[in-house]
Amino acid sequence: MGEPRGVAVGEYLSARRETGHKLLGPYVTGQLRADWLDVMSVYVESGADVIEVGIPFSDPVMDGTTIQAASSAALARGATPLGILADLATVEWPIPVVVMTYYNLVLHVGLDRFAAETAAAGVRGIILPDVPIEELGPWWAAADLHGIATVGLVGPVTPDDRLARVCDAASGFVYGVNLMGVTGERSDVSTDSAVLARRIRAATDLPTLMGFGIATPEQAAAVAAEADGVIVASAIMRRLLEGSSVDEAGAFVADLRKAIDQVN
Repeated sequence: MGEPRGVAVGEYLSARRETGHKLLGPYVTGQLRADWLDVMSVYVESGADVIEVGIPFSDPVMDGTTIQAASSAALARGATPLGILADLATVEWPIPVVVMTYYNLVLHVGLDRFAAETAAAGVRGIILPDVPIEELGPWWAAADLHGIATVGLVGPVTPDDRLARVCDAASGFVYGVNLMGVTGERSDVSTDSAVLARRIRAATDLPTLMGFGIATPEQAAAVAAEADGVIVASAIMRRLLEGSSVDEAGAFVADLRKAIDQVN
């Protein structure tokens, strides 16, 4: 097998972090709209360091109402895992792209085929929120073969011993879940986020990105103060679902970028 397409997640994000750069990861639901690849392109132009692409599933147990609505809209347009990957393959992305999906879809396609198609699309990372590390062995084998990082997820109630195990097993970056519950904008991001970010950074050298609940640039800056960066999803998807243009989505991402750039 030749050199994988796409930008390696961990190496790129670590290099950006080493320059003192806070990391920004905006999200988009794959095939949400006809211009969804243009949305990704404007994320790049607006200062994103990594893009998370959601592959929609009919039973998204970790997602709140906004991402559920985005998934439903994409599915109504005929979105499929392989179709989303085929779309992604049409662009050479200058920053890492990771996909987030549920294991049912991966199993349905087949572990090796899904990993191979993901790699062929230039996607170098994946988030599988519904699979405990005890059950990831078969996926890791396929992912490692094709050069795909498997992001680790930990939350506020993850005990120290398990947090260390997840961090040790993770690749690319560690995703810290700011709060208990499902995705969605919140009026306040719990102080648990800062505590969790410090715990993760003490356990691993991988970049630590925090997500869930971030609704405003000010919240993004507050969360980024203790972490290496942030992932923002529902706040952007709500705007797109309400009809915001590509440029308007880019302007919001640029505001997030400006806010976290002011964090020391």
